[in-house]
This record gives sequence, C-alpha cells and structure tokens, in this order.
Amino acid sequence: MSAPRFPLYIPSKGRADSRLTSRALTEQGVRHFLVVEPQEVETYRRAAAGSLATVLPMDLSYKARYELCDELGMSRSTGPGPARNFIWDHAMSEGHAWHWVMDDNIQRFYRLHNNRKIQVLSPLFWRAMEDFVLRYDNIAMAGPQYEMFAPARSRLPPFVCNTRIYSCNLIRNDVPFRWRGRYNEDTILSLDMLKVGWCTVQFNAFLQKKRQTQEKGGGNTAEFYAHEGTAPKSEMLKAVHPDVTRLVWRFNRHHHYVDYRPFKGRPLRRRTGAVEADASAARLRLVARGD
Repeated sequence: MSAPRFPLYIPSKGRADSRLTSRALTEQGVRHFLVVEPQEVETYRRAAAGSLATVLPMDLSYKARYELCDELGMSRSTGPGPARNFIWDHAMSEGHAWHWVMDDNIQRFYRLHNNRKIQVLSPLFWRAMEDFVLRYDNIAMAGPQYEMFAPARSRLPPFVCNTRIYSCNLIRNDVPFRWRGRYNEDTILSLDMLKVGWCTVQFNAFLQKKRQTQEKGGGNTAEFYAHEGTAPKSEMLKAVHPDVTRLVWRFNRHHHYVDYRPFKGRPLRRRTGAVEADASAARLRLVARGD
C-alpha cells in the first residue's frame, strides 16, 4: 500500500482561498483534515469543495486551557498550539498511534536523491517516513527538512537525529507531551522531548517547500508577526529553554539559536522484529512528478 498509515491534519486560519498545503496534498492524492475555528467552517468547506480535504471544526475550549508560557493571557493570539493539541487528541480518539500535523503554507514536497530535488506527487512521500520511524521504539517526532536548507549540490546525510522538527511533524501519540507556548511551539516541543531522553528525526531525503513566516497573509501573520516581527518568538524560547538557547540577529530579523549538541550522541533504538528496508522507500526513486 502507498497511502499514509496515519492521518494528516492542517490547522488553518484566514487562508481558505490559498490553502497551499491542502492543495499540495490533494495533488498527491492524499486525504487530510483542515482544522479551522467554527466561524470559518463553511468558508473553508466552500473553498475546499472538490479537494481531498475534510474540514474539521476545532473545539475552542482548547484555547482556554492552553499553556501560553507568558503572562499576556488572551490579550493576544494564542497561535496555532491549541489547534494542534485538539488535533493530537482527535487522532488518539480515532485510535491512531501517530499523526501528522503541518503548517498551512507549504507549497510542495520533494525527494532529494542523487543531488536532484524531485517533486513528489505520490502518497509514498508520507509512507516512507512512517515506515522509518516504526522501525525504532525511541522516536517521538520526525519530519522533512526545509527545501531551502538542503542545497542540491551539498553532501547531506539522509537524516539527522535529535534536532528540531519544524512545520511538518509526525508525532507519536502516546508520549507524555503537548504543544505549549504562544510562539515557537515547534522548537519548545522538540526540546521538551529531547530533554527527557526521546529522539527526533529530521529527514534530508524528504523536503518541504514552505512560504516564509511573514510572507503569506492570514494565519498568525496579521495577529502578531506583522506588528511585532519575530523578536517575541525568539525571546519566548529563550525564557522556556534558557540552557540551550541564545538570541541572534540574522537575515535582518531576530532569530534564536539552539545548541543541540547535548542530544547528539543519543542513538536510535531498533524495535524488535523491525525490517531493514521498506518497499515504499525504494519505490520513491521512481517517483518523479507522479510517474
């Protein structure tokens, strides 16, 4: 089978007309959920008609009990964390062992192979990563690298262990964590997992091409990035994980730098009975624009 084993979710807000990630998944033939606030459900349903998306209303009570990691309360947007926690619980209620959750501004997905970035128009993209994580019993989260950080002429390993997972996350459902933080919740969750002994896997062999944080309207852009920039995002991470985080100025805006060296020596632990290779990963060599 080539279909993903686990459900795919896209929390979205104010982007019914664009739906970049949803369009990319539909092009791959992958069914998925668009998770939106109740007041936008009908707008998204009309816009997504004919696609492979199912629009799922978010339970707004998740906002009230979300751990924001600051003292500002509901005076500002909570960010996507509450929707992501709703998604986590929804996947568990449906009996799934893992789930995918991804940003709504991912334009396309690639396989990096023999120094070529090949756009993947096949569900095998997801199945190959799922098959990999299921061979080990100490991976909590995994996902594809950003396309811009994987130059085609560079020599990169197929995957890197024990670093942050951004924007497109495959998460093991039974780990004792949830999303937290108004900003930078993906890095916070990655560090929460790593600090108690779990592993993460970032795939360089599989890539996501994502719009930059402040480039696309809608989402969180209008609610805080457009006015405050990325400084609060970096400052929050420094406050939550000060032992491994410092603030830097790069590319004309504030960023955080995280030192992942304390986690680098941690090995993956192979699950008893796991196979060495998977047909889905091998078949991806043949997938080029859906062929």
